[in-house]
Formats: sequence, C-alpha cells, structure tokens
Amino acid sequence: MTDNIIIRTVFPILLLIAIGFLSRKIGILKSGDERVLSAYVYYFALPALFFVDLAETIFVMETMSFILAGLIPVVGVVAIYVLLFFIFRFSRNTLYLLILSTVFGSLAFFGIPFITFAFPSEQSEQLATLAAASIGIVAIAISIMVLELYRLGESSKWEGLRHVATRLSRNPLIISIIAGILVSLVGVEIPSPISTSLHMLGSTTSAVAVFMLGAFLYGKKYTGLANASGLSLLRIVFLPTLALLTLMLFDLPIMSGSVLVLMHGMPVAVSLSVLSERYDFYKETIASLTLISSLGAIVYLNIWLFVLGI
Repeated sequence: MTDNIIIRTVFPILLLIAIGFLSRKIGILKSGDERVLSAYVYYFALPALFFVDLAETIFVMETMSFILAGLIPVVGVVAIYVLLFFIFRFSRNTLYLLILSTVFGSLAFFGIPFITFAFPSEQSEQLATLAAASIGIVAIAISIMVLELYRLGESSKWEGLRHVATRLSRNPLIISIIAGILVSLVGVEIPSPISTSLHMLGSTTSAVAVFMLGAFLYGKKYTGLANASGLSLLRIVFLPTLALLTLMLFDLPIMSGSVLVLMHGMPVAVSLSVLSERYDFYKETIASLTLISSLGAIVYLNIWLFVLGI
C-alpha cells in the first residue's frame, strides 16, 4: 500500500516537472512562456476549481472545524515570529523573510495535485480544494501585506494596508472562493452544463500547474542554497508539525487531518518567486528556496505520509 502511494505521488509529479523543464531546455517553450501557463491556471483553472467545489460543499460543523484547524497553524506561526522579533530584536527584513518562507505555500499549484495523486477520490479533491481555499485566503493576505510593508519601509503603514485591500479585492482566487461559498450558503444549484464545464476546466489544474513548475525552475539563478535549505525546514518540518499538534484540539476524520498536515507541508509557492522579483525582496534566496522545497517535497511529503500512518 505504501509503495503504491509513493508511486502515485512521486512518478507523476517528477515526470510532469521533468517534461516542463525539458520543454524549456530544448526550446519548445521560451523564456516567459511559463507565465502564460501561470496566467491560465491563476485566472481560469483554479478559480473554476475553487468556485465549483466550494459551491458544492455543504458547510456543516465538521467543515467549519476543518477550516479552523487549517487556519490556526498559519496564524499561530506568524504570532510566534512576531513574539520572537520583540524578544530577540532581529531585523524587520528577517521577520518578513521568515513569515513569507513559512506561510506562502503552494497549496493550489502543488498541494491539490499531490493530494489527488496520493488519494485519487472526489473526497480528497474537495478536501484539498477547501484547505487551499481557506488557508490560501489568509496566507495570500499575510504575504501581500508583508511585501507591501517591506516596500514601504518607514513610510505610512496605512498606505500599505490600502494597497493590500485593493490587491485582495481584485484577486481572482479570492473572488472565486467567496463566490463559491456564497452560492453554497444560499443553496443555489449550478446548472449541469455549467457545472460540467467548470469541473472540466478545474480538472486541468493539477497537470498544468506541475508542468509549469518544471518550466519555471529552468534558467533561474540559484544562490544562497545553504540559507535556503535552512528556511525550507520551516515548511518541511515546523509548520506541518504545528498543524499536527493543532489536530489534537479537533475531532477530525483521519483523512481530513492528514490532508491538513500535508497541505501545510507543501513547498513554497512559485508565485512567491514572481512576487520577490516584483518587490526586489531576497530574489535569489526565494528562487533557491522554491527549488529546494519543490524538489525535496517529492521525498519529504512521502515521509509525512509514513508519519501519518498512511
């Protein structure tokens, strides 16, 4: 059983990453083409997946417990870093780097594919989507806020908050998440042709996202690998361990708890590298962190599967 899960997760992810990487190396895709794939997933496939899965989710007490159990580790880790910042008085930039390296995980681009490869069922996809949607809203908001505060420096923090609110209000993922939840709560049933089309569009997320990761990793400048390796432990060990401890406060089914722990251990999001270049924030370190955590995830996520007894 363990061998089957490892084969289901390692082989398809490695193969898709390798194909994406080779597509750049042999010239089928050119520099910048990965942004087209990213735009497709970001503006079409993921919003469709989020919207239709959340619209078909029934928000009962167990669902709310699942969402709360997923949010506590993210909020908790930020609180821990802020407390350490005031105790040890390290630099604000270090605080920002710690927060971004921990909370901005590839929940949708890597997490949903990994969960669906590991547990090929409709339930696992819905759990992964719900986790990515709920945790993602908070993680995206925190990450954008941190980057805006970094860019502002000592300028007005209120100006930074205004920029954050504007960016979040236009984010297609957040819009689709809120729309899906509202449709579910109101009880509106999506017409079958529309639902089928959205499911078809959303189902392309896994393959395209992992393929795009391989194309993105090609040609990047990777320096500070030792520092990036240390930072990667925040998502490899620290955050999923915090998520595992949080589950002690909730009576969740084994599958739900396992999905949450695994989602908190997903590698750093590729989009963080894009944002780090836009904000000129530790660009080489973030690129190396993305590389190490993405390739290492194929191994360490399967170790977490073993720890979880799956």
